[in-house]
Amino acid sequence: MKTCSLLQKLRQEYQPQLPEILRSITHVISRRHKEVAIPPQVKGLFPLTAKAAAIEFVQGGEIDRKPKRVGVVLSGGQAAGGHNVISGLFDALKKLHPDSVLIGFLNGPSGIVENKNIPITAELIAEYRNQGGFDLIGSGRTKIETAEQFSAAENTARALNLDGLVVIGGDDSNTNAALLAEYFFEKKCKTVVVGVPKTIDGDLKN
Repeated sequence: MKTCSLLQKLRQEYQPQLPEILRSITHVISRRHKEVAIPPQVKGLFPLTAKAAAIEFVQGGEIDRKPKRVGVVLSGGQAAGGHNVISGLFDALKKLHPDSVLIGFLNGPSGIVENKNIPITAELIAEYRNQGGFDLIGSGRTKIETAEQFSAAENTARALNLDGLVVIGGDDSNTNAALLAEYFFEKKCKTVVVGVPKTIDGDLKN
């Protein structure tokens, strides 16, 4: 393990408070929720995913806990919480099933296109919990926009048998995530794309 400063050691001991709905992750279920009003211009850009029902998460009975394979990528500029998103994702996957796998794509979206990745392990993530920056797997500003890039991303998702792909990034990065989701939907690729908003510019609004 790398040498840590006193501040880093104290930060590693911190336990973030989870939202109540996520404290019993093995009993969180999803259900179709009321339709969300989507502007016509957005429906025009995302005709397939715009038809999908909104999902609401609720507490329920114990869910079927099958192992999952999920990829994660850091995209765009540095922001404070990237490492903890990855840490929380790792913890949740392992709670669902100890054989679940988290795969980190290296140096941003180009890692998806080129299938450059590393397995995220408990030992690796331990050094980065509660630490700022995007150092764990690196970041990048590659935009997935050409037919060749989208095809390569699909090939990566299929080759790694990914159930999900988590994109941690800003406005451009989440646009990338939305476009990937639409493409995977069209190609009947099972990989679900999730965009996690991060910004230091205040340019992402709920």
